[in-house]
Amino acid sequence: MTYCIGMGLDEGLVFVSDSRTNAGIDKIARFEKMRVFENPGERVMVALSAGNLSVTQNALNLLDLRARKDPQAASLWNVGSMFEAARLLGDAMREVREYDEKYLREQNIDVSASFILGGQIAGETPRLFLVYSEGNFIEALNDTPYFQIGEIKYGKPILDRMIQRGSSLEAGVKCALISFDATIRSNLSVGAPIDLLIYRADSLRVETRERLMEDDPYLARINREWDEGLHRVFDSLPAHDW
Repeated sequence: MTYCIGMGLDEGLVFVSDSRTNAGIDKIARFEKMRVFENPGERVMVALSAGNLSVTQNALNLLDLRARKDPQAASLWNVGSMFEAARLLGDAMREVREYDEKYLREQNIDVSASFILGGQIAGETPRLFLVYSEGNFIEALNDTPYFQIGEIKYGKPILDRMIQRGSSLEAGVKCALISFDATIRSNLSVGAPIDLLIYRADSLRVETRERLMEDDPYLARINREWDEGLHRVFDSLPAHDW
């Protein structure tokens, strides 16, 4: 399991993902869930993945392989819109599942997987898509400017309360990390390191990308002050007149 968030805000895009794929008593496995495609000044795309790791990795690797074999063929490096990029990724997902699904299901292996794909191509505004396991996709619009994939339920309430299209990138980052804090506290299958990427609209380059470890000072401060703040608000609430 994993947890990923993508936000589409007026100021730009925020992407956050954990790196845990398995958490057992004697085995914790970590794999990066964030893949970046960047041609500075021309395009930036970020893909976050959740679900069956072989399906998501193979879908991205299939796109990479075809781009290297035939630079003129449609790829994430030359399509003219983020819509076309989302469709390419969805098609790759379908192809990988068609090839592997029968054999994986025979071993009772869950083949479901999903992507958050966002970015900007020169001439377009930044866009954010959720690509489903079946290969179809939707776009984040004003009413719901964020997507989650993976273990979404614990971290959703804070996003619903706080995030709007007009929220700042700073607010988006803080809210995303608080959402991760709530998820990590309630589910062992999500954990640090946490990968963070902030894309400022129209910059057409990645300016901020960080990996936050469990002992990261900023992450620890956000978690501590959020916890203390919740306790202060809780204690200040009026008591019911029984």
